Amino acid sequence: MQLADINSPARGAYAELNDLIALRFPARQLKLGRRNRALSNLAGPIKSNFRGRGIDFEEVRSYQPGDDIRTIDWRVTARTGSAHTKLFREERERPVLVIVDQRNSMFFGSSYCFKSVLAGHLAGLLAWSALHGGDRVGGLVFTGEEHQDIRPRRSRKTVLALLSQIISYNRTLPRDGNGESGSFATMLANLRRIARPGSSLFLISDFRGASEEGAREHLFELAKHTELTALACSDPLESDLPRAGTYAVTNGLERSELNTGSRTLRDSYRTRRLQQQELLHNDLVRLGVPLLQASTHQPAFTLLQTYFGDTRR
Repeated sequence: MQLADINSPARGAYAELNDLIALRFPARQLKLGRRNRALSNLAGPIKSNFRGRGIDFEEVRSYQPGDDIRTIDWRVTARTGSAHTKLFREERERPVLVIVDQRNSMFFGSSYCFKSVLAGHLAGLLAWSALHGGDRVGGLVFTGEEHQDIRPRRSRKTVLALLSQIISYNRTLPRDGNGESGSFATMLANLRRIARPGSSLFLISDFRGASEEGAREHLFELAKHTELTALACSDPLESDLPRAGTYAVTNGLERSELNTGSRTLRDSYRTRRLQQQELLHNDLVRLGVPLLQASTHQPAFTLLQTYFGDTRR
């Protein structure tokens, strides 16, 4: 199998399964369990409510001085007349869920690849790295109309199933219709259904719709009980309009012309984009969630190596 070119951006309008499989070799250089200082700084000064890896109930015993009062079993305490506390044991293997956005808004790119392809490459690197690290890997791939979840297992077949699902949805882009207004919040609701407390979540999306009240609510609940990392996919053309000229543009339903010669239009476009990015950044910082900015003109591996690179190498 041809080795992945990790020093160049991904290419193309559609992802290739062989390319995502080839990422298993460079993924060995990433250690997802090591949240280095650079990643911690992205989460801001507010600590996340995340309490560590998933835990399973083990037994109830008499309360002892120094025990956390939050773990007191009030039912047993009331029944016996003396304080009792719950004991838990930590899961040895951490469930890792890779969540991949394949909506119509991701089917966009101006130079090397589309955002949907970038998301696939990021997901491939993260999934293989988690498997190499001994974690159980699963995920959720979603479109504007449907989703498919892969339950976490410590299995190469599970990673391949996740990558195959990404390719399957990726190949259906663009889809007819718009209907994406509430899809991000719906996806987060589905994610809450399958994400166990203590899971490590990697949410790869352009975060279209993340500012809606329903989506914010779900993000808040997820951040309380899981280790959530956000990876925002973008394209340079989303921040700055192309050089002055008249361009044909379409939203998939209608076609129009855009004249980028207006300085006022260019400044307004840039300002609106900066406001959107700042809103997302502020929302996630308040939750203690690190936000990684991924761009279609940069290698996916380079971004992840900055925050998850194996420092022993």
